Amino acid sequence: MNIVFDLDGTLIDSAPDIQSAAAAVLSELGKDGLSLTETRSFIGEGASVFVSRMMAARGLDEASVSHAEIYQGFIAKYALAVDKAVFYPGVLAALSVLKASGHRLGLCTNKPEVAARAVIRHMGLDTIFHAFTAGGMIDSRKPEPEMLWKTIQDLGVGGTLYVGDSEIDAETARRAGVRFALFSQGYRKKPVSELPHDWVFEHFDRLPAIVAEAGKSIAP
Repeated sequence: MNIVFDLDGTLIDSAPDIQSAAAAVLSELGKDGLSLTETRSFIGEGASVFVSRMMAARGLDEASVSHAEIYQGFIAKYALAVDKAVFYPGVLAALSVLKASGHRLGLCTNKPEVAARAVIRHMGLDTIFHAFTAGGMIDSRKPEPEMLWKTIQDLGVGGTLYVGDSEIDAETARRAGVRFALFSQGYRKKPVSELPHDWVFEHFDRLPAIVAEAGKSIAP
């Protein structure tokens, strides 16, 4: 079976790194950095949207301050921000078990490609995934379904389970017509009950059992 994962808020908590990159950019503009709460609430729809939210939160009007310039500065710092990210408990063990069981693993993230590859390499995940789609690799981003469809296509024939943590991931799965397992400890803004999902879990120890259950109900 194909198992496709989101990255930020699902496999890793990267908010402290993103917060640091944002702080460096805002400092150059004479503005205070973001809190971790703000940072987590702005993550999910890609770096461009994150920058727009960051600018709005610090009173930077896009009519008078160049979003493109701030975005480029943020991306340059974001690509190097990997030192503070941590795995959620149980992630590495779950990935190891699933791969050893013969499942094909994919990654589908709105995180820009350079930044995504940098953090994956830093955290030793570069040999784990059979397919990878990140922000900017195609002309679409989640919650539009094309990124998830491309990842599934690259994985090959087989039923698919998508694993994510947020409203964006839930909507992506719905639009793609793919079953969805919600990790409840990530960056979601709404209660679990308001997000469409087929399974929900709060620790990755539970994921192999969900995959086994999904394998019985998802057509190959």
